[in-house]
Amino acid sequence: MIKWISSAIIPLFLLTILTFGFIKRVKVYECFVEGAKDGISTAARVFPYLLTMLVAIGIFRASGALDYLIKALAPVFGLIGVPKEVLPLALMRPLSGSGGLAILADILENFHPDSFIGRVASTMMGSSETIFYTLAVYFGSIGIKDYRHTLPAALMADFAAIVASVVICSWVFGP
Repeated sequence: MIKWISSAIIPLFLLTILTFGFIKRVKVYECFVEGAKDGISTAARVFPYLLTMLVAIGIFRASGALDYLIKALAPVFGLIGVPKEVLPLALMRPLSGSGGLAILADILENFHPDSFIGRVASTMMGSSETIFYTLAVYFGSIGIKDYRHTLPAALMADFAAIVASVVICSWVFGP
């Protein structure tokens, strides 16, 4: 039953949209084409911000700055119980989703998904956000240059996600 529902949900969703558009006498195809045009112009506006962010992340990783930052922050994060093995993920995740995913894959390969470190890393990946990517893309697409309180609030939320990942995994699975 579940397999049938999962294979039928997208066609049923599309059929519902077409039916609703027909009932409301909306030119669905023309609306789709207009949306696609808007999507292309949005992609063109966002591309420079996205490219800049990806280049900056590449430079940050290739320069070794990430490794130095991890060495400097390991004792501080160790005081609150964050395993040093998940620090690369904690630092890369706000910058890049794909970079964070690559680090998560490495952690899971080396420490196993059912280890405490694997569980903390998985929980951290699911509870944090690619802050700088999101700010660059979404604020860049609408032309906002002053983030005001968004960045500090997002970084505090990310720190809370890191700490909560360790605390919750400790409670549920034990260290």
